[in-house]
Amino acid sequence: MSEYITRVLLVEDEEDAREILSFYLDTVFDEVKIACDGKEGLELYEKAYKDNEIFDLVLTDIKMPNMDGLSMIESITNINENQKFIIVSAYKDEEYLFKSINLNVISYFVKPLEVKNMMEMLKKVKSKVLEDKSNEPIEEELVKINNTYEYNRKTNLLYKNGELVDLSKKEKLLLEALVKNIKEIKTKEYLKKYIWDDVETSDATMRTVIKRVKDKIVDDDFIVSKKGLGYLIERSY
Repeated sequence: MSEYITRVLLVEDEEDAREILSFYLDTVFDEVKIACDGKEGLELYEKAYKDNEIFDLVLTDIKMPNMDGLSMIESITNINENQKFIIVSAYKDEEYLFKSINLNVISYFVKPLEVKNMMEMLKKVKSKVLEDKSNEPIEEELVKINNTYEYNRKTNLLYKNGELVDLSKKEKLLLEALVKNIKEIKTKEYLKKYIWDDVETSDATMRTVIKRVKDKIVDDDFIVSKKGLGYLIERSY
């Protein structure tokens, strides 16, 4: 059995369709979150992303109140450009298909749903997700960040040109959090949870820890702030 948990976000405003889709999704994926329109779907996605919970698939209707499916997809793509989507709609509309071409939409289901075809596609999606995860490279123990700094994942220590950089406990936890899945942006909420185990920690407190670390790596700073999203390590060498 795979240790990886597969997650899906279902966004559908029609109650009957929502119940049917959630039933079949539950038979394929480990976790299914449900939203009743695009606005609620985006809010659920943003919260999950802040908690560092990634959806392997977002399955959404197009025409919904408050926010339509394509608008939601565009907003989610701004958060995570690699997110995959399946569109479900009663409207076999070429205009929507055309607009979705560059939005990581991997399939398009037309209502009324043909269960056999839908299940085959969902099973293929899950298999591909698990295959991709199993093929991910094992993270190296010694991480070369740039030409000045290296980080040891095993000991959680930072080195500058081979010399140990003196860091406090909180500063070490900050770097440890940023180095995990090093290419991913870490939200403020994720960092607060990781460092203090408390998302209510003030932004000022967190910024103080980040500033202290940045002061110690000023010679070749590698912590980058992404406005409105969070922080990540920028590798360059």
